[in-house]
Formats: sequence, C-alpha cells, structure tokens
Amino acid sequence: MRLSEYTDYTLRVLMYCAAHRDRLVTIGELAERHGVSKNHLMKVVNDLARQGLIETTRGRGGGLRLLAEPDTIRIGDVVRATETDFRLVECFDAATNACTLSPSCRLKHLFEEALAGYFKALDGATLADMTSGLSPAGSQSIRSPASRKLAAVVAAPTPRRAARPGRGA
Repeated sequence: MRLSEYTDYTLRVLMYCAAHRDRLVTIGELAERHGVSKNHLMKVVNDLARQGLIETTRGRGGGLRLLAEPDTIRIGDVVRATETDFRLVECFDAATNACTLSPSCRLKHLFEEALAGYFKALDGATLADMTSGLSPAGSQSIRSPASRKLAAVVAAPTPRRAARPGRGA
C-alpha cells in the first residue's frame, strides 16, 4: 500500500504549520520548502481549512496557521480523511467482489489484520509527536524511537523510481 501524494502533502503542511506555530506560513514558503506546486498546495490547504484544522488569512501579510492543537490531531485520522480507498484486495468491497476464492480464502482476514495494525500505529501518533522538538530550521529531537521513525517516513519526500537499464526513461 502506498499513500497518495495528496496525503503526503497534507501531512507536510500540517507538520510545517505545527513546527511554526508562532507565525503565519505562506503557500509560497511551503511550495519552496517542499518542492511542490503552489496549485497542489492550495487544494490541500482549502481542504484542511474546511476540516477546521487550519485557518487561512488572505491578502498581503496573509497565510495559514494550525487551528487545532497538535496533540489532538491523530495521524491516522488525517490519513483516513485524505485517502480514498483502503481496499487492499478485491474482496474488501462486497459490491464488486468477483473473486472465486472468497468463500475459503484466508488472505482477506490477514489483510484486514494488517490494515488494522497499520491504523493502530498511525492512531497512536499525533501531529505533536511528529513535530515536538523540531526547530523552525528543521532539526529534530523527537521523543521516542517509534515517533522518530514515523516522523522520518511522514516527512521524507517520495523517491522516484530510476529507469531500468535498457528501457525508455
């Protein structure tokens, strides 16, 4: 399973705003910092404002800031709100399931347990866990090793696959 770029950008916006609670953050600043299109970030910011997680101020001197306290924003809730599909396999959707193995297949239960474990880990972490000890310059001093590992995964840019030798780029 892979998170969408939209979810990645959403988490980046929230983490950056949480790390810079003392001031307004601009879309231009976020776009430059993360190498992301301003248009993509506008969509993310509008959704976050609609959800009540950030407030936006338009015009000169405007920007955005986190409305909710970072320790009340669970990473799992953010992922659920931004991802569109958690059907890991066809049989997760009874309306479209055409798998002939469904009556006796044990994989569905294994995948259900894996998905539950995934969300248990994400629900155990808050935005505060991902940003505590971060200075505005970005140096990290996060509390637990688990929080540190999850923060690295959430904050890391998505690597692009290299083209295989002998194939078109």
